[in-house]
Amino acid sequence: MWTLDLDDAVPAWRWRPATQAILAFSTRRGGVSEGPYHSLNLGRSTRDRPAAVAENRRRLLTALGVDPARLANAGQVHGAVVRPARAPGLHPDCDGLVTTTPGLALAVTAADCLPILYHAPGAVAAAHAGWRGTAEGAPERALSAVCTAAGVPPSQVSVHLGPCIRGCCYVVGPEVAARFPAAALRDVDGTRYLDLPTAARMRLVAAGVAASAIHDTGACTACEPSLYFSHRRDHGLTGRQWGVIALAG
Repeated sequence: MWTLDLDDAVPAWRWRPATQAILAFSTRRGGVSEGPYHSLNLGRSTRDRPAAVAENRRRLLTALGVDPARLANAGQVHGAVVRPARAPGLHPDCDGLVTTTPGLALAVTAADCLPILYHAPGAVAAAHAGWRGTAEGAPERALSAVCTAAGVPPSQVSVHLGPCIRGCCYVVGPEVAARFPAAALRDVDGTRYLDLPTAARMRLVAAGVAASAIHDTGACTACEPSLYFSHRRDHGLTGRQWGVIALAG
């Protein structure tokens, strides 16, 4: 089940029990950043102080029981490329990572886009899926990568959907709406709203993931300013959350 550990030094959504993998989605609480980045900003691409971002990352990973030196990040270009990660560091030009290396933490960054975490026996993956990545197949490409790495079918993979902007808040134009099924959209007085988790879930189920194995925080980044950074709500001047996963070492 999901628990939001707000009493911890660094609150995050965590999956319990976590015997085979460490899996979490951060909130904006528990860090040292100030101003629009208050307080647990994890994004180096922001104008926050680099020292503050580094300390925030250290706090989160330490709280999760992960060695901060064992972190692999996806470079993120709003696409659907997934790359293998065997060592720490920035992996450029991709929006997803997969690994079979115990103790190597995979992280994707978001401030409205959907972070997706995957766990299979012996392998984990993380994907960043905005509307472009979702439309181009990022959810199922990461699924395929973790299935190949673990040597298992999709029916043996559990998938976790993190905080993102949702159908209550995500206004899109007709050119974006045209790339998604009607079930992921809703119209309110001529305004079209997109629900990224619904779109991702539909793709994953079609690819063979059991519906009961897809777990969702249900959290909307735009709705909860005290808990989440939101690029749209804050007009671009904001911090970043993480989805992070590691095989237990």
